[in-house]
Amino acid sequence: MARIAVIGAGMGAMAAAARLAVAGHRVAVYERSSTYGGALGGFARDGFSFDTGPGLLQLPAVYRDLFIKTGKESLEDAVGLTQVEPAVRHVFADGTAVDLPNARRGGTADALDAALGEGSGAHWSAFMNRAREAWDRTRRPLLEEPLWPNWRILADREPYPAVVRRRMLRKDVSATTLSEVAALELGADPRLVALLEQYALASGLDPRTAPASAAVLPYMEQTFGAWAVRGGMRELARAVYERCLQRKVAFEFDAPVTRIVEKDGRVAGVELAEGGVVEADFVVAGVAPGVLDDLLPGRALRGADEGAPQSALPSRLTVFLALRGARPGDAPHRTVVHTADRDAELASLFGGGTAVAERPTVTVLRPDDSSVVPDPDHEAVTVVVTVARGASVTDADVERVVDAAGQAVPGLRDRLLWHEVRTPSDVAEATGADGGSVPAPTLAAAGGRLLHPSNSTLVPGLFAVGGWSHPGGGLPHAGMSGALVAGLIVEGADFRGSQ
Repeated sequence: MARIAVIGAGMGAMAAAARLAVAGHRVAVYERSSTYGGALGGFARDGFSFDTGPGLLQLPAVYRDLFIKTGKESLEDAVGLTQVEPAVRHVFADGTAVDLPNARRGGTADALDAALGEGSGAHWSAFMNRAREAWDRTRRPLLEEPLWPNWRILADREPYPAVVRRRMLRKDVSATTLSEVAALELGADPRLVALLEQYALASGLDPRTAPASAAVLPYMEQTFGAWAVRGGMRELARAVYERCLQRKVAFEFDAPVTRIVEKDGRVAGVELAEGGVVEADFVVAGVAPGVLDDLLPGRALRGADEGAPQSALPSRLTVFLALRGARPGDAPHRTVVHTADRDAELASLFGGGTAVAERPTVTVLRPDDSSVVPDPDHEAVTVVVTVARGASVTDADVERVVDAAGQAVPGLRDRLLWHEVRTPSDVAEATGADGGSVPAPTLAAAGGRLLHPSNSTLVPGLFAVGGWSHPGGGLPHAGMSGALVAGLIVEGADFRGSQ
């Protein structure tokens, strides 16, 4: 039985802790804040409850597997999990709206034909077929296996089978970025382009530079569905935390770690801010890259050819709205209201500034959940915007975001009781990530710049878990990182990936 110290109580860290405890190890988690969940936090006021992190879950099979492997109670026994229908409503710049069904490819094509015109569904379906090939080629190495030692194979090979177009008097061309996929393969309809590019933006990626392999992002959602948790996604964090407690994982909150202790060239424990060293045979760090570097200053954690962790990624601006009046029964859970000025939005996100776009794309969440409101005569709405890391958010920015959300919530201004704002600085304070950056999922190609560092490090006994390590950001990816770290510790060099 090994002694294992886990730094941070985020979702990846807790997933690893539960699996390691089941394997017979003595696990203790040290969390600098007063609660668990990491980015999967919550905000409550006057009987209203909101998620401060993701509002929907993709690939619930990741957490089903966690609960199966760590106890008798299933995920569905622990939380109320339901597929939302429709999966999403898109409101485009020209006012066109389309409701996309949940995990029904044929229904999605029919909906696009009806809303955008005949042939739109065929273009999208053909793209999704190619996205499936990219998914099949990368699913295991990018989600279910430790990062390959020869990871350059993933960096240099584009798994998306782009269509080659012949141009008169010019050489044949094919798509290498997500924007090029949209332009070459989606019939040049700006609404289909916006639909595809939004998946990159929601993950904090620039569609103009994101590789074509980013096609797996819409494929995951439209194949495996979007799921809501009764009481909010914070309830998923609670369920994982309680599973850890059932497996005898110890938690210490308000217990920041100031240093990782080394002895004879490998980790030997952690030093706490309050004083004293906790001895450990293994240390699992679920923290942002800069935080981990500070815990072992001057120590190389990764190989010279592995590259630095992603850090200069966008952040999120979130606005919580408390509304009077009941939620209409036909309101979609999620609506994406697209920008009317794509170029300006991309410039604000990826141009190096800190201003919020004049008219950004907003995602509006309206959960059909009586447990998040004080009574049936009120509604809790969350509005999320991808913004530049370190963005300076003004009152005028918030007002424009609320105005944009009004396209998804008729009469919003008249119904508004109050609002609360969560800025990139709030994200930075909660997670320790520079500028409030939010990690993106790992992706193949693009020279490896969207691959995350491996879970193992150059320091024997030290492992990295969570969104800033392989396989990157997002709730499913965090859960998989926990499985990978547990496998690497339990099985060692023989571990070949999750089954």
